Amino acid sequence: MSVVDERPEAAAGIVRQIQQAIQILPDPAEVIEFGRCFDAFGDAKVVLLGEASHGSSEFYAARAAITRHLIVNHGFSIVAVEADWPDANRIDHHVRQRPGPGYDETAFARFPTWMWRNEDVANFVGWLHTHNSALPFNRRVEFRGLDVYSLRGSISAVLGYLDRVDPAEARKARRRYGCLTPWQAEPEWYGRSVIIGEIDPCEEKVVQQLTELMGHQFSYAGEDSADFFDATQNARVVLAAEQYYRVMYQGSNESWNLRDRHMFETLEAVLEHRGPDAKAIVWAHNSHVGRAAATEMGWQGQLNIGDHAKSAWGERAVAIGFGTDRGTVAAADDWDEPMRIKTVRPARPDSHERIFRDAGVERGLVDWRSDAQLRSALAEPRLERAIGVIYRPETERQSHYFNAVLPEQFDAFVWFNETKAVTPLPTVRPRGVPETYPFGV
Repeated sequence: MSVVDERPEAAAGIVRQIQQAIQILPDPAEVIEFGRCFDAFGDAKVVLLGEASHGSSEFYAARAAITRHLIVNHGFSIVAVEADWPDANRIDHHVRQRPGPGYDETAFARFPTWMWRNEDVANFVGWLHTHNSALPFNRRVEFRGLDVYSLRGSISAVLGYLDRVDPAEARKARRRYGCLTPWQAEPEWYGRSVIIGEIDPCEEKVVQQLTELMGHQFSYAGEDSADFFDATQNARVVLAAEQYYRVMYQGSNESWNLRDRHMFETLEAVLEHRGPDAKAIVWAHNSHVGRAAATEMGWQGQLNIGDHAKSAWGERAVAIGFGTDRGTVAAADDWDEPMRIKTVRPARPDSHERIFRDAGVERGLVDWRSDAQLRSALAEPRLERAIGVIYRPETERQSHYFNAVLPEQFDAFVWFNETKAVTPLPTVRPRGVPETYPFGV
């Protein structure tokens, strides 16, 4: 499938349709007014909120305003984010005022720190803590992490839990996880060593540990079902991470599919644990929440959370994409390099973003679920931009654009003509500041 070769008059016609369909949005700082514009999505079981970059403040502020409205007015009880389970669990302890120990490592302190350790997230966490304070515990909104990268943190969490509830089992778990211990700091080297035959895989021992832990469900969960659930989810993360770091050398599709399958299964587990009436809001990149089947990545064999959610819940899973034309973004030149504030180039003329830019709207929402004419107009593939934690404007076409059919990828789209970089929070606690800094955890 190739990008549409569009005449100027045809593009102008689509721009006019966007102008007719788009709902003008207030500034996300006007939280209540902004949130009200998303009432049409309140009946969903899962609302997946995207972002076109991991470092744009408006995307975080908008998701926070939408999420607050859906929680207060439509009964959503879970916020699940593209972050590691142990880090998010520290936030969950805080916002739900859960008893019990936290984690030794500072929340969201590894690269890319700015992705969740920023002012917009901190403001939302503060609001969620206050909101939950007025509710009984069983109605408080959860904050959960979906990702697969926390090998070290999740092993530590499982062992810490077993040290408290069953020291004998903790000793057995240490022997099983000992297979992975040398690789916790650089888990990608574990996968490489397995692939080239230097070591045997640890999968059997990791599976055994998860099975053993689940076998004690009735005896352990009787003490504290929330802590047992955390421990089992961390054990699942260890298993998924072990598999992820092995398959990452076998091809990008395999590792991508494993990661997104794990994130979806974690979302399923959180919903099931909460109960049959649970409703969740997901914060993740557009590339995870919009259906990959409608994009170049899906045409090459990738699946994501959006694909799985649509298969599981159909129209009760709603994916909302986000886009921008220009501005600034917090990003690095390469993985594990320092964050920089970079200038986002104006959108390419052959992109979806350029159509929205030409519509001349500063901020807007297009919900095309019931607009067959607009969906038809946008049905041809065009380029779409994706900026993650790395931004390379000098190779932007090759590094950040891909083909996509926008109305098949998302159910709706939020547009910001210009965005600015997130404001990161320090990763080192200033002297004299309480240990709860900066998230109150």
